[in-house]
Amino acid sequence: MPGCAHCGRSLDIIANQVGRNDTCPGCDEDLRSCRNCRHFDLSVAKACKEPFAEVPRDKDGANFCELFQLGEGGLHQKDSRDALLSAAESLFRKK
Repeated sequence: MPGCAHCGRSLDIIANQVGRNDTCPGCDEDLRSCRNCRHFDLSVAKACKEPFAEVPRDKDGANFCELFQLGEGGLHQKDSRDALLSAAESLFRKK
């Protein structure tokens, strides 16, 4: 069952019919985004398992990727800017 990678909600979508402007009814995030694609994987180059994809920088926003296939909706945690800055500050803080 397809689902939203942002909130985990199940989606009633048949045959990968996701338009560029479609949003999740649960969290209002874009559905046709890298994070919702079955090729999305943070452990590979450009976070995409599809070697010929032109991967956009914004993994959360809607895009025009021709290789997009709606994934199963596993939650992909977004790193917030504040959390990243806090981790960097604590790493380099003088003792």
